[in-house]
Amino acid sequence: MRRWLPGLLLVSPSIVAIAVFVYGLLGWNFKVAMSDRHDEISQGSFVGLENFTGIWDQERWGISVRHAIVFTVVFVGGALVLGWFLAFLMEKGIRGEGGFRAIYLFPMAISFIATGVVWRWLMNSGTGEQAVGLNSLFSHLGLDFLQWQWFRDPDWGMAAMAVPAIWQMSGYVMALFLAGFRGVPDELRESARVDGCGEWQVYRYIVLPMLRPVTLSALIILGHISLKVFDLIVAVSGKQIITDVPAVFMWTAVFDSHDPAKGATIAAYIVLSVAVFVIPYLVWNARKGNRS
Repeated sequence: MRRWLPGLLLVSPSIVAIAVFVYGLLGWNFKVAMSDRHDEISQGSFVGLENFTGIWDQERWGISVRHAIVFTVVFVGGALVLGWFLAFLMEKGIRGEGGFRAIYLFPMAISFIATGVVWRWLMNSGTGEQAVGLNSLFSHLGLDFLQWQWFRDPDWGMAAMAVPAIWQMSGYVMALFLAGFRGVPDELRESARVDGCGEWQVYRYIVLPMLRPVTLSALIILGHISLKVFDLIVAVSGKQIITDVPAVFMWTAVFDSHDPAKGATIAAYIVLSVAVFVIPYLVWNARKGNRS
């Protein structure tokens, strides 16, 4: 008891807080999602998975899911590629590396709300004399053909919505990849060069395979951020169908339509989609720790 009781007492407040405010509220959310409580007055009765299957018959839910998929693909792919490229430049030892690291990491210190307010102006859809932000810059550079509706585009609006998120998170991904680059022993690189490998082959066969854990970690972090994105969307475009995602749909279902069961169902789907990313990573990490 002397060995384990002090440690248990030390962490018990955290255990209780997590049990109540994380898993307890998750359980309560799933309870509401499996009820017919479609107003704020009735208590609701158990209906099983009826809400989970019925929501797929709503057109708005399908639109929000498609938008979330587009946003996730563009955001995760763009942040990974840009972050890797910035880390690659840093790894080559450019001058003023410390200053560049600070510049690239600075956007992460800004909230998504502040980012959305700035990028709402930058991605203004006005053209011609009404152009501001990026469209105005393109006009002054004589690149009028690059002017775009941005997030108001009915087809690729969600891809444009991912641009501010890429700008904000690519610096963090750069830091992860830079740590991975610096963790590759120089002896392995020199051995590969002695064996006749070119610089591209060194990166392809030595460096990149050793960056797989970093890439997986970045993928998990970016993936769960993109699936539950809310504040950036609302700050840029508000609650519009053209940029609707499940988190925004959940907000309108609970606070505008006053339908707790529908909102809880959407929240449950968001939790499950995040779990698809997180749980395999935790299992892989645990197996890796056991093997080591």
